[in-house]
Amino acid sequence: MDISNITNAVQSSSGTSTETPQTLGKDDFLKLLTAQLKAQDPLNPMDGTNFVAQLAQFSSLEQLTNINSQLTTMAASQASMQNTIATDLIGKSVTFEGNTVTLNGSANINYALQGDASKVTVSIYNSSGSLVKTAVLGSEIAGNNSYLWDGTDSNGNQLAADKYTFKVAAEDSTGKMVTATPLTAGTVTGITFNNNVTYLTVDGALQVQLGDIQTITGGI
Repeated sequence: MDISNITNAVQSSSGTSTETPQTLGKDDFLKLLTAQLKAQDPLNPMDGTNFVAQLAQFSSLEQLTNINSQLTTMAASQASMQNTIATDLIGKSVTFEGNTVTLNGSANINYALQGDASKVTVSIYNSSGSLVKTAVLGSEIAGNNSYLWDGTDSNGNQLAADKYTFKVAAEDSTGKMVTATPLTAGTVTGITFNNNVTYLTVDGALQVQLGDIQTITGGI
């Protein structure tokens, strides 16, 4: 009996159409193997090597199916654990990649340097996108750093409480640019779950994925 006929027979018994290719599961594979054994010519039985190879394939398929099931269970458990951890972050201070800072008298502007820098320049913009302050700082070491902005503009005038954006440029002692990543800091005020993704609500407005959080400190 031709192997394609056996496959078609198995698919028909499983209620699947031969017009659209289907992926054989371990049950279909076992039915196919059984059908082959029943259909073989007693005077010319299936070659033992091929039979062992097909049994090995079935065993591998079953193991892969079991592994997939275990991974699915682990993923669900991990998501549940992640949600539990997220709820413990409410009230804590976090930092994440972003270039927004809230001014309320003064503000810390945070950034991460990929390498040591001999000069760091912080440029601050208002909500209209106009440059209001440029601060040239001294040397900084690689890693997380911050600049305490006193809330004044380039002329020394106190600016209104509002949200501002900033850019950071850095260079080393040879004048080569050093990668500077702006960081936004805030307090976690809530948690939301959407499509199996955990989001932290920061300062009552910003939505940040849990995986994007870089540092967690303190609490209330």
